[in-house]
Amino acid sequence: MSKTLSNSVPTDREVVLGILNNSEDTLNRLYVGYFPMILQFILKNNGDEDDAKDVYQEAIIVLYNKIKSGEFELSSKLKTYIYSVCRRIWLKKLSKESKKAVNVADFEDIEAVETDMELHEEKDRQFEKMQSALVHLGEPCKTIIQDFYINNLSMQEISEKFGYTNTDNAKTQKYKCLQRLKKLFFQT
Repeated sequence: MSKTLSNSVPTDREVVLGILNNSEDTLNRLYVGYFPMILQFILKNNGDEDDAKDVYQEAIIVLYNKIKSGEFELSSKLKTYIYSVCRRIWLKKLSKESKKAVNVADFEDIEAVETDMELHEEKDRQFEKMQSALVHLGEPCKTIIQDFYINNLSMQEISEKFGYTNTDNAKTQKYKCLQRLKKLFFQT
């Protein structure tokens, strides 16, 4: 069982603590964990596996140095951070290697990447905010919301699961739960 754990992607906290404590295992797990995502990105954007390894190595060094210097502040998921750094590094390499005249479309693409990352990071923040609101929602609301929106149960199935006399009562309860969830979401 410990083999499975040591091969799994470390949590964001494990990465930060691992780097601070010079954990070789954490770095190895970090290399293995997110590299496929970067490889796929580089291959789709005029690169090869060696390019992906170089870009990924640079991004991990950036992360490592920021954490070691105390300058690192995680405002999104670590996966998003690494992806963002790799994208920036790769776009810089592509623009340096490009011998052709710079064209406006290139700038639009780079701007689109930056905007994409900002949107992605904002969605991460919103998702974390929603998770927090769900945790504070309490039962049976938390389960009703998860059953309907995540587990795709029908109102009939939810009605039977919670012992409501009919689906209209279950719908009313779901509505009340959503109102409480919205209230909690906008408080955090």
